[in-house]
Amino acid sequence: MSYRLTRRQQEIYDYLVENQEEFHHPPTLDELCLALGLSSKGSLHKQIQALINAGLVDPMNNQRRGIRLTQPPGAEGELPMMGYIAAGQPIEAIDHNERMEVPAFLRTGGDCYVLEVRGDSMIDEGILDGDRIVVEHRETACNGEIVVALVDGCEATLKRIEQKRGAVILHPANPNMKPMKYRPGQVQIQGVLVGQMRSYH
Repeated sequence: MSYRLTRRQQEIYDYLVENQEEFHHPPTLDELCLALGLSSKGSLHKQIQALINAGLVDPMNNQRRGIRLTQPPGAEGELPMMGYIAAGQPIEAIDHNERMEVPAFLRTGGDCYVLEVRGDSMIDEGILDGDRIVVEHRETACNGEIVVALVDGCEATLKRIEQKRGAVILHPANPNMKPMKYRPGQVQIQGVLVGQMRSYH
């Protein structure tokens, strides 16, 4: 099951990732409070517990009091960044041949990749313009899943799929936009949404 971090939890995790080499040993709660400028160790403990529940931080015990990342970021956690995809009118997904570090809890065991969202047709699903989404490569999907759909062999779009006899309907999540209906042969499923990332910078 995926676990969505709050903004504060993401900031703490990002700090641990970016500054892990600055600590001579895994930082304690007191040391992390000082580094982050926090006054409440209890509040930080709750945030760290959430990161433990998400599988990003190892459980703490009496023998190992420091805060340790479960898996140091590296090549094994990187996914290909395949360009951008429309969450509005279809635009072509472009292969940029870049790679991006993605936490394990946002991925599956399958073949995954990252796309940047352009447009606002999925805003009611919490998917905003500029978000990075993690997609598991699949050629089939269940009704109701959010998919990367290739339309007429050339244009990719992000929509919730409905498959009926003789028709495939791609549903936006924006009341100002209408569903798009195609013949089954016009739509090729390229993947299913499994994770989402957002920057607040």
